Amino acid sequence: MLTALDKQTALVLIDLQKGIVNGDKAHPTPMIIHNASRLKAAFRQAQLPVVVVHVEPIGAPASLVRSEKSNFPKDAAGQQQALDTMRAAGFFDIVEPIKPEPDDVQITKETWDAFYNTSLHEELQKLNVTGIVLAGISTSIGVEGTARSANERGYNLTFATDAMTDTVAAAHHNSLTYIFPRIGELATTDEIIAMLPDRT
Repeated sequence: MLTALDKQTALVLIDLQKGIVNGDKAHPTPMIIHNASRLKAAFRQAQLPVVVVHVEPIGAPASLVRSEKSNFPKDAAGQQQALDTMRAAGFFDIVEPIKPEPDDVQITKETWDAFYNTSLHEELQKLNVTGIVLAGISTSIGVEGTARSANERGYNLTFATDAMTDTVAAAHHNSLTYIFPRIGELATTDEIIAMLPDRT
């Protein structure tokens, strides 16, 4: 249950990019994108910060290179070619309804955690942000990785439960049931929007 949102709360949308939203997920991705888009519009209407995060590794992710099950090339030339092909196919492009607007904060990360080796914390501090609403894909990876780091930095967290999903339903359930309630509050898109200040 959502009890409150900080006066200066930012919406942080994780990895809603073409190559990630495609494929099988625990919940229909059009619904996830629709709810994330509604949140984005509501935060902008309330004149609150919107952060659009996407992952784009400079080199091959080590987990793919090491994994025996991965088809990702093991040699450097093959890795670069695979990444170039992914970029050309739009794998890393943010989906249309979430595309950043000029005054949105844009963060590119290389790992699960949107704070690690990025300017996210500094950007939020400039805007006097004390609370974060998190949404995106995947729940147990990019969202949870960022949430844990945000909690360590003292941000008050709210999780938009119907604006996130995972490739693995059990992993999504685990995050929402056992991890997120320990570090923040859970709420639906409608509940979060209803709690936003009317600044029109």
